[in-house]
Amino acid sequence: MERNQIIGLALIMMMLVGYQILAPQTEPPKTNPATQTKSSATAAVAPAPRQLDSVAAKAIYGDFASAAIGTAKDIVVETDDVRLTFSTKGGNVKEVLLKKFKTYTNAPLYLIDEQSSKFNLELPTNKGTINLADLYFTTESSNQVITTGKSTKLAFRLPLGANQYVEQTYTIQGSGYLIDYDVQLVGLDGLVKNEPTRLVWQDKLKQLENDMAENRKVVTTNYYADGELSDIGRGQSDNVEEKIEQPVSWFAHKNKYFLSAFITKGSSLSNATLKSLVNQSDTTYIKTMQSEGSLSTADLKAGKGNFQFFFGPNDYQIVKNIGTATDFGDNVDLGYAFLKPLNKFFFVPMFSFLEKFFSNYGVLIVVLVLIVKLLMTPLVYKSYVSMAKMRMLAPELAIIKEKVGDDAAKMQQEQMKLYQQVGVSPLSGCIPVLATMPILMSLFFLFPNLIELRQQSFLWASDLSTYDAPIKLPFAIPFYGAHVSIFTLAMTISQLVYAWYNNQITPAQVQQPGMPDMRMLTYFMPVMFMFVMNSFPAGLSFYYLVSNVVTILQQQVIRRFVNDDKIRSILEENRRKIASGEKKKSKFSDMLERSMKAADEAKKQADEAKKQVEAKRAQAKKK
Repeated sequence: MERNQIIGLALIMMMLVGYQILAPQTEPPKTNPATQTKSSATAAVAPAPRQLDSVAAKAIYGDFASAAIGTAKDIVVETDDVRLTFSTKGGNVKEVLLKKFKTYTNAPLYLIDEQSSKFNLELPTNKGTINLADLYFTTESSNQVITTGKSTKLAFRLPLGANQYVEQTYTIQGSGYLIDYDVQLVGLDGLVKNEPTRLVWQDKLKQLENDMAENRKVVTTNYYADGELSDIGRGQSDNVEEKIEQPVSWFAHKNKYFLSAFITKGSSLSNATLKSLVNQSDTTYIKTMQSEGSLSTADLKAGKGNFQFFFGPNDYQIVKNIGTATDFGDNVDLGYAFLKPLNKFFFVPMFSFLEKFFSNYGVLIVVLVLIVKLLMTPLVYKSYVSMAKMRMLAPELAIIKEKVGDDAAKMQQEQMKLYQQVGVSPLSGCIPVLATMPILMSLFFLFPNLIELRQQSFLWASDLSTYDAPIKLPFAIPFYGAHVSIFTLAMTISQLVYAWYNNQITPAQVQQPGMPDMRMLTYFMPVMFMFVMNSFPAGLSFYYLVSNVVTILQQQVIRRFVNDDKIRSILEENRRKIASGEKKKSKFSDMLERSMKAADEAKKQADEAKKQVEAKRAQAKKK
């Protein structure tokens, strides 16, 4: 280093040490200041720094000054499913306790509270923008408990003069998680402009499940606009902001298994801005989801400010029935569009049906596997018979191989010709595999989003909705993690056993020179899949484990009903009938024959062209 660099570094170090000694010590913030937005919307969600006097209140709030000074009072309403705490300050929902759920530490599950959630309505008054969350409302309601079949209304009023007031009304049912929310501005034409009222909801999503890293990947804000569901924040580890041009019908701050949502019943939310803010060092909150948008002030004055809140589990059987919110059930990710019908119309209803009979979800998964395998039995039987037929042809294929040598194209042609002669379709063995793939893929998406598995124990797994980790590693393996999932390990072993067994009953394929042995790939893929599945739900690994074991047993049973001598006689009979014309060729055989003829014709043309080119070269050399 040069002398000037050394002196500069020394001065910087002295300044830092001096600052630590002389500067006043303050509590470190829980969230990264870098994640705080600098818009007026974020400034609005900060708590008032001091209690205002009447003069200061008049200067800031104008005609609303009388409501700027007061004392907050809590109103608690308890239903069969939730305990809701409202505050007269802002007239807002202050706290939501989901009574039927616990956090991963077995603590009461508060979906939102005063520290994590700030909901604001900013009115465009003649004095400027007024945030209703800073003002004190009045109410005649008191604490109460309501049961299923009953409902109650809570009205919070901000009186400003004779027949002039702001009113927020909540309608709460004795069961369920949906709350009707109506906002009305009465007699305020001279005080509130017809410019848009700004809604700002800052929601710090808590860690409710055990895996912070995995939770951060799935936390999103889902929203419905322009006839389709979209989201922001999925898989993002950085701050994300998105402006929505189309009107938003509803948005939901989605934790892994729970939702806090705002739903419009009349006019939509326009000019929306959605933000996903991440502080990687925060161990209390997963992400901060901030949703902003404009509401029609004219609608609020006309009594059309009708909305809803949803605070509850992201359970498909519950969210699919939110009638005022189009496609609200899509908050449960059921996979890609081509897989969604299988989950929506088979697996989710099947889970609900089996829950009536089985309280243990490990047993339920076993029964589900048996049902699926029973439905697939005809295809599995057909596949086994097809593979048995091809296995009978292995000696003839070996003879053909000796004749054609290393000519792969000729070998393929002769092999197809043999299949045609005996009426065997090599594709028939692939049908069950192709039919099974959508099932396995559907469950791959369904199980991580299935709240029914949450905190359900089985064997050594305390929670089937997340990975089982009875073995902790003192170090992290890249792409694997610092734990060993026993269910995933058992699943991998079962896949390797199934691959070995399947290779024993599958006829050997002709391996082309330079090409890898496809049988080795069947052993390699399960090991790779183990790395992927190690952090996936234990319930999914257990399903795949049971599925592999049942498949092997299923094929063992089918094998006892399939007679090799009978299959050999069928092949010979097919060969005789096809050769004599007694039996019509199948569509596959016709297609195969046409393909072979086209290939022969193309080969002849290529050989003829090659001969012509060689002849011309020879003539050119003579000249």
